[in-house]
Amino acid sequence: MSYTHDEIILPRNVEEEVKESYLRYSMSVIISRALPDVRDGLKPSQRRILYAMRQLNLSPGGKHRKCAKICGDTSGDFHPHGETVIYPTLVRMAQDWVMRYSLIDGQGNFGSIDGDHPAAMRYTEARLTHASMALMEDLEKDTVDLIPNYDETKLEPVVFPSKVPNLLMNGSSGIAVGMATNIPPHNLEELINATTLVIDNPSATFDEIMEVMPAPDFPTGGVICGYRGIKEAFHTGRGKLLVRAVIRVEDMDGTAERQRLIIDEIPYNVNKSELIKQIADLVNAKTLAGISDIRDESDKDGLRIVIELKRGEIPDVTINQL
Repeated sequence: MSYTHDEIILPRNVEEEVKESYLRYSMSVIISRALPDVRDGLKPSQRRILYAMRQLNLSPGGKHRKCAKICGDTSGDFHPHGETVIYPTLVRMAQDWVMRYSLIDGQGNFGSIDGDHPAAMRYTEARLTHASMALMEDLEKDTVDLIPNYDETKLEPVVFPSKVPNLLMNGSSGIAVGMATNIPPHNLEELINATTLVIDNPSATFDEIMEVMPAPDFPTGGVICGYRGIKEAFHTGRGKLLVRAVIRVEDMDGTAERQRLIIDEIPYNVNKSELIKQIADLVNAKTLAGISDIRDESDKDGLRIVIELKRGEIPDVTINQL
């Protein structure tokens, strides 16, 4: 290695160098990649996609635009990564079984609750929803700070003005370095009632808040079993929620001799086809002995999984086994 007489090489302890470098890296991951901003509930990649769509004037009443164009603009103007890694983030914001209130209105194949992959970005189109427009409302009125983008050719917002409580409305999950977050989505009407309650009475207790916002509200439905986990989450920020499917019993052939179970709602983030496969494996292994047939009758009107019981089987027994 060559150096001039003006340069001085100082010895550096490798332990200090690694410690300092890793700390810088971990802070970058925490702030700039994995965890959402508490003010608008968005990660930088999500914020940049929505801002790029706003710059393209893709309002809810306007035309859809090809996702390849949106990802290209986001990559070129604001997010210094390839458009192929931006597309999955865009897709997730358009999936109504993932987002309680979708931030992007997608047109085309955006995947399914069965885990099917979305079509390539050259085949799909998207525009903003009313929820995402509310996040960016009054952006042009100097409501938030703007900073230079990665190559200092354009300005981008540090955070959105956020007229809707997106962090709790849609929830968020992310794994950083040394910390992680997993916030469930909530019902917007209940959130607004809870917000006005706290504004009117800043010293409101958690019990009073839970009267108007009793629990999370998942886009796929389901039943939350027990209140302990919800109370722990509200009081301490940590809590375990047990979510079960909604199951009802139907008589087959107009008689009560044979019955079937109908699943209308499944827990959040559960893959429907994987769920059916697991139940079928348990039936084949004779772990679930009371089931004669299982099939997926879901269609455009909604989710419907049919589990036919053998003659004389008690539905509650099979439900408990499931």
